[in-house]
Parts: sequence; structure tokens; C-alpha cells
Amino acid sequence: MTPEGAVKARVKKVLAQYGEELDAFWPVQNGMGTPALDCIVCYRGHHIEIETKAPGKKPTPRQEITIAKKEKAGAKVFVIDGEAGCLLLDAYLRGIANLPC
Repeated sequence: MTPEGAVKARVKKVLAQYGEELDAFWPVQNGMGTPALDCIVCYRGHHIEIETKAPGKKPTPRQEITIAKKEKAGAKVFVIDGEAGCLLLDAYLRGIANLPC
């Protein structure tokens, strides 16, 4: 498994804890059309997007443009390159879980 693949696997474990109330879509990029981040999440009405990176790596300039566009539209974006990012994602999702429906 690649270093980024290990981060993706850890993110998937975090997301799986939230069951069927959480929808996660991992688009397969083919270089055509509008760029997307690695994972698009809807959880209890909240739009979250995740870009995974190998430890210590940063988003590309094109990914930074995509991240800015998503944030401007109101999405919460996480760039995750290791365990600290996974813990932040989990804390954010737990916060949503504790909100009244």
C-alpha cells in the first residue's frame, strides 16, 4: 500500500464509524471534467470534502484552487496527511452527531 493509500484507509475507518447517516463518495479521477477532491461526504446535511496526501505532502496548485472553490461554496474541507488530520475529522463529525436534528 502506498503512503497515501494508508491515509485513505484510515480516513475510511473514521467515516465508517458514522454508519448509514454518512454518505461518502470517492470519485475516480480520469483527468477530464471538473476536478474533485478525493472524498465527498454528506453527513446529517453537512457538506464535507477530504483531500488525502502522503505524510508531509501538500495539495498541488490545482488542488488548492479546488479547495478554495469548495470552501467558498460552503463546504468544510480537510486536507489529511496522517493521524492528526483523522482525529480532527473525527472530532468534527462527532460535533455534528451531537447536534439536534
